[in-house]
Amino acid sequence: MSLYYSLIFAILVVEIAVFTLLALPIPSKFRRPLTLVLLKPFKNGNVQVAIKCILCFILLLFIDSINKVYNINKELSSDFTQGHEKIELLSRKFFQQRNLYLTGITLFLTFIVTKTFALVNELLNLKAKYRKEDNLNKKELTTDKLKALIKEKEDMISDLKVKAAALEKNSEDL
Repeated sequence: MSLYYSLIFAILVVEIAVFTLLALPIPSKFRRPLTLVLLKPFKNGNVQVAIKCILCFILLLFIDSINKVYNINKELSSDFTQGHEKIELLSRKFFQQRNLYLTGITLFLTFIVTKTFALVNELLNLKAKYRKEDNLNKKELTTDKLKALIKEKEDMISDLKVKAAALEKNSEDL
């Protein structure tokens, strides 16, 4: 395997590891820092440009592999191939198909990891927003309960004042 296909394989392994980390059912308190650590390098503009260039290079290798597999299939379908030539063509076809699948799955997994990362990030943001709203609702409920308790106590005080005034009036009459 040539150097650039070895590098593409390394990229594929890294993508598989990242996808596995994103897909595992990790608690939110661990997932948020992990997601932020994974996101941090990709916020840099230079890294984004480099990634786009690498993906374009992989796409070119993918298109080249498709073209080579097509040409090898055309050569195999011709009747002019002898036994030794046919074995060599089949060997080249195997290597080109391997390169085709390697580059294709790398491109596909890149888009899958990107979408999964966006979904996980959105999920974490929605959970944080829900927790904030839930805490505010709890505080509001507590405030409402306190207001109701204060109103109840004020009503009780006013009733006691009326009773006290009536008792004073009764004691003066006696």
